[in-house]
Parts: sequence; C-alpha cells; structure tokens
Amino acid sequence: MDKQSLIDCHNRIKPFIHNTPVLTSRLIDKTVGAQLYFKCENFQRMGAFKMRGAANAIMQLTDEQKQNGVVTHSSGNFAQALSLSAKSLGVKAYIVMPSTAPEVKKDAVKGYGGILVECEPNLAAREFASQEIVKKYGATFIHPSNDDHVILGQGTACKELLEEQPNLDYIFTPVGGGGLIAGTALSTHYFGSSCKTVGGEPFEVDDAYRSLKSGKIETNTSTNTIADGLKTQLGDRNFPIIQKHVEEIVRVTEADIVVAMRLIWERLKIVCEPSSAVALAAVFKKKNDLNGKKIGVIISGGNVDISNLPFK
Repeated sequence: MDKQSLIDCHNRIKPFIHNTPVLTSRLIDKTVGAQLYFKCENFQRMGAFKMRGAANAIMQLTDEQKQNGVVTHSSGNFAQALSLSAKSLGVKAYIVMPSTAPEVKKDAVKGYGGILVECEPNLAAREFASQEIVKKYGATFIHPSNDDHVILGQGTACKELLEEQPNLDYIFTPVGGGGLIAGTALSTHYFGSSCKTVGGEPFEVDDAYRSLKSGKIETNTSTNTIADGLKTQLGDRNFPIIQKHVEEIVRVTEADIVVAMRLIWERLKIVCEPSSAVALAAVFKKKNDLNGKKIGVIISGGNVDISNLPFK
C-alpha cells in the first residue's frame, strides 16, 4: 500500500464522502500546552470515519461481486457504513450484528438499507452467520478493519487533515480493530513531514498495546469499557503496518475517557462517542511530551446513545 494507492483511493471515494471540518479549542490548547487540530469524522456520512473504508472496499469489487452483494459483521459503525455505502452504490448489504447491539444502531442499519441478521453476541457466532450468507447468496465478505481497501479508505481522513495542516508533529487516533490507526499511520508516513502516529486505547481492552510489546497479535479476556467501538482486535493485514509506522500506543482509564468526552462536548460543542474521546484522553496522558507541538486528533465518530451518556 503505497502513496499512490492512497491518492487513488481518495479520488475514488470523494463523491461518496464528506471532507469533514477541522476544529480547534483555545481552552484545550491551553490545558495541553500545545496546538490541537480535531479532524471531526463525527460529521462524516453515517456519523463516523468508517464510511471511507466501506465505500472504497465496495468500489474495488467486480461487477459480478457487486451483483451478489456484500456482508460484514459489526456491532455498530461499520455496519452502518457498509449499509450506506452499498445503498449509494446500488449493492445489497447483509449485516450480521450481535443481538445485544444498541437498538439505535440496528435501526440505523435498517434505515440505510442494510439487511439485518442478528446473532449471539460472540465472535464465533458472528463469523458463522457471515459465512452462511457468503455460501447462500455468494456475497463478498468485507472485514470492518482487516482489509487493505478498508485500511486505505480510513487513511484518507488523515490525508485530508494533513492537506489542511501540513506541519503536524503528531496525530492521535483511537485503536480498536486497527483499520483507522493503520490507515492514519500510512497517510502520516507518506503525506506528513516527520509526523508521528500515536494510538489511544482503553486499559480494559489493551490488546494493541500488548501486541506491539510482544510482536504478535494479542487478545482481550474482558471488554469492560465504555468505548464500545474499540472492543475488536487487530488483524494480520493492519498489524504489520502498525508495527512499522505507529510510534506508540497510550493506555487510558475509563475515567480519563469520560473526562475527555465531556470536554469535547463542552468545548468543541460537538457530539462524539466514547471511542473517539480515547484519542484526546491519550493526548492528556502524554501532555508533558507535547509542549509547544502541533497535534492532530481524529474524532472518529459521533454515534452515541444520548439517553445513556456517561456524564450528567
């Protein structure tokens, strides 16, 4: 995945995505002692960065594959992204979701034209249901994060940010399945000027942090975090990119996430989900090393149940 493939991907998906705004906050800058630039993917179509990768992945399929449709398993944002991308491109999308997924996310999938298939809330059940759809309909499986076309698509958010702010020293992003941070790291490498990618990850699901330490993909025994979008693990396509191009992964507590989320709501006046706030929480953890620096922060999405916020 070279520089040209990122440029081609961005040109390909531009008609189907928004170039999202970049916001700043003097108060947050003062608190950190640095200049922060928030790339607001909560303003992306369907409310998260995942629209980018989903659109790119579908556009790379053959006509025959498009006729048979696509399938994925996701508890949230990628489910919505693939549904909307498929609808925009005239392709059927089968979406396998755990029965425990928030009703607001299930409704969104149906609203975007996705064909919802519910399963038990575990990875084995998700994978089994997805494979059954592949067998039955000939649909193409698209992984939410461990897919080269998805990774390239996700990297276009960082590319846009660097086009607007070319002299960033760091870009912070959340880490879940690894698609966003891998794509971001590629864009930082190819379009940044000695810019480094740093990931933020909850202590409760710190598999990426441990994977970088051990050199192999680690798993989580529990997923007890408010950052519901970060409960997935790295894959064999994105992990080598992360190993090569990510500077470090910073772990944050649940309390850190809530503080950062509240600050984004109060100071930037925008809706962000807990997973997005992890990136800012990581900035606060590292602020002693960031004095006077220019920092990009990717606000990954804004799909949150506002009747169940972690602060009053």
